Amino acid sequence: MSTPFWIAGKPVTSVETATVYHSYDGSEAGVHSVPSASDVETALQAAHDARAETAALPAHTRAAALDHISRTLAERAEEFARLITAESAKPITWARAEVGRAVSTFRWAAEEARRFSGELQRLDTDPGATGRIALVRRVPRGPVLGITPFNFPLNLVAHKVAPALAVGAPIVLKPAPATPLTALALGELLAETDLPAGSWSVLPVGNDVAAELVTDPRLPIVSFTGSVPVGWRIRDAVPRKHVALELGGNAATVVCPDWSDLDFAAKRIATFAMYQAGQSCIAVQRVYAHADVFDDLAERVVQQVGTLGTGDPRSPHTQVGPLIDVAAAERVESWVDEAIAAGAQRRLGGRRDGATVEPTVLTDVPEDASVMADEVFGPVVCVNPVDSVDDAFRLVNDSRFGLQTGVFTRDLPTAFQASATLDVGGVVVGDVPSFRADQMPYGGVKDSGVGREGPAAAMADFTEERVTVLTGLQL
Repeated sequence: MSTPFWIAGKPVTSVETATVYHSYDGSEAGVHSVPSASDVETALQAAHDARAETAALPAHTRAAALDHISRTLAERAEEFARLITAESAKPITWARAEVGRAVSTFRWAAEEARRFSGELQRLDTDPGATGRIALVRRVPRGPVLGITPFNFPLNLVAHKVAPALAVGAPIVLKPAPATPLTALALGELLAETDLPAGSWSVLPVGNDVAAELVTDPRLPIVSFTGSVPVGWRIRDAVPRKHVALELGGNAATVVCPDWSDLDFAAKRIATFAMYQAGQSCIAVQRVYAHADVFDDLAERVVQQVGTLGTGDPRSPHTQVGPLIDVAAAERVESWVDEAIAAGAQRRLGGRRDGATVEPTVLTDVPEDASVMADEVFGPVVCVNPVDSVDDAFRLVNDSRFGLQTGVFTRDLPTAFQASATLDVGGVVVGDVPSFRADQMPYGGVKDSGVGREGPAAAMADFTEERVTVLTGLQL
């Protein structure tokens, strides 16, 4: 029996089905129904027809729905974690962490829905506007198309669905073809709320259908998380739509000479270079260590990474699981081989077994090697020495990406210099770039995208200002 998809809040099955497989051992994770062209049309029209009703929902109704999802996710946390692991091969430990983050994301959205109130502006600052005041509200731009990737099949879905519903915007969600089951299970929770029928749909369609969704005029907002080429093609295809893109990066970490706790730095670098098998936009990829600490740090990183074994992601002892498929693992392996051929030193790992790549540490890596210049999206970390902090910051900026950077320093001027000069969306001082609190604005610059996630930031993206001027008032 196949898992249904969701059209206008209702479960629907179809003759056509698709099977999702576990990349570690090829076992079947689940079977789901695939929407037909007419199903897709029904969902789009339902979202369009529901836009006024959804926008008019009282704040308490929107917040209550989001609170219900947060609370029920927490109650069913283990079920969702196991489903994430089944379809994405994410180690169960990290899958449980993802569910916990999604619980928080929906909770934060509920809180933001309650305080999304606009502002008042006095206009009598000039004589001609005496007795006037402006009410500046934010109203939904219209239905949202949310397109999500495979690496966080629950929490990145939450970052599309939660802010859209918080502002009263219908959403049509297209999850990644490799990992649609978690999003479909989330539909069960959405269906238990009092949201209008047309306010949400979950369509597990192929990427070939995405282009039609992107260009449909009934979806004036596109929120996409995924690869760089696809993201910019979307924006180029619909220049008159409001498009938000989170496109990833090659996250850098700088270890400054004043940082004395190299064990802590090495452990954080190792953990968050290898977590999710490196399949995270802010997984540590490039490390620039000052020459004064480079040798000690590199050795400690190798030691820490060496403790992170691969294996069956369903085991709580597995820290590094397989990549999403064999093709992804083959690409990572080829990039490592390319870097070594160009002069990089292999300090650990680099070999592949099926979809699994050994946790890999490289040093002295050429800056133009793919593992440095592009997004490796695999369990590979490159550690290079630099002669100064200024050199490190220059190398961080000498990239087409700019998502987040970690800076290990206790020097306040250096921290402020990093914040002022690093061309990235976020600077994390005293830790790796992989830190993300789900309520904070999150996103990048350059090829890392445009717009910000986080409930409040995304709610601003999904809405536009509307001004009401009141006249003849005593202020």
